[in-house]
Amino acid sequence: MENTNADTLQLGNVNAETLQSMIDQGIELLWAIIPSLLYAILIYIVGKIIISRILKSVKAIIAKKNSDPSLTNFLVSLLSAILYILLFLTIAYVIGIPVTSFVAIIGAAGLAIGLALQGSLANFAGGVLILLFKPFKVGDVIEGQGHLGVVESIDILYTKMHSFDNKDIVIPNGALANSDIINMSNKPTRRADFNVGVAYGTDLKKTREIILGVFAKDERVHQDPAPVVFFNSFGDSSLDLVIRVWTDAGNLWPVYFDNMEAMKEAFEANDIEIPFPQRDVNHFYPDGKSES
Repeated sequence: MENTNADTLQLGNVNAETLQSMIDQGIELLWAIIPSLLYAILIYIVGKIIISRILKSVKAIIAKKNSDPSLTNFLVSLLSAILYILLFLTIAYVIGIPVTSFVAIIGAAGLAIGLALQGSLANFAGGVLILLFKPFKVGDVIEGQGHLGVVESIDILYTKMHSFDNKDIVIPNGALANSDIINMSNKPTRRADFNVGVAYGTDLKKTREIILGVFAKDERVHQDPAPVVFFNSFGDSSLDLVIRVWTDAGNLWPVYFDNMEAMKEAFEANDIEIPFPQRDVNHFYPDGKSES
């Protein structure tokens, strides 16, 4: 019985010593970690303040360019994620956690994602450039990648248009941002060019007066700069004239089609011949007789 009590007391003494050792080691570890934790907390607070100010500055810069709100929110969110990743890597380094493995993992993942989505990333970059620099906007009539139509929407990856015969057109932003774009709605006025031909022998001065009289009746045609009529070339069957008039961008096609018809009627009313392709063929017979 005495031996059992002695063993229990000895076991209790061992447990107490072990527990005390663990407590001492824990306190030492805590005192060793506390400075790093304080540094980490301080870095987090200061870093959060700096990130907040950076994001506000970026928002203000983008807002000055009148960029699309969706683009602004996306860019700010992306920048925020990058800055916070850098902040947490810094905190991990201060605490003593090795960050080289994290950096390697992030780099490998970024490379894999970039290779898998290189086409989408190119479209994404193109969409960012289009939304940021605004070569065109929704509602504009543009010509790009061989397509002519009205812009319906500008998304991050694709630009959607509809043609004048009501076909839907979807163009990747990567290709669109790296090609020539003709914006036909960016200027308030447009020039309408007409090409007409009159028969050889026609009085060009009289024809010019008739044409200018037609455009003088159209209030949509600007008088500054005034309409002009030039003799352009000798055609196969006609004297070719080029006519240039200015009008509001929205009136371009109505002015063109209405005045093409008006000029045709004015020519007929003034006996000005509108030629058509024709060819004179002369037969010569050596004996002076035609074949029957």
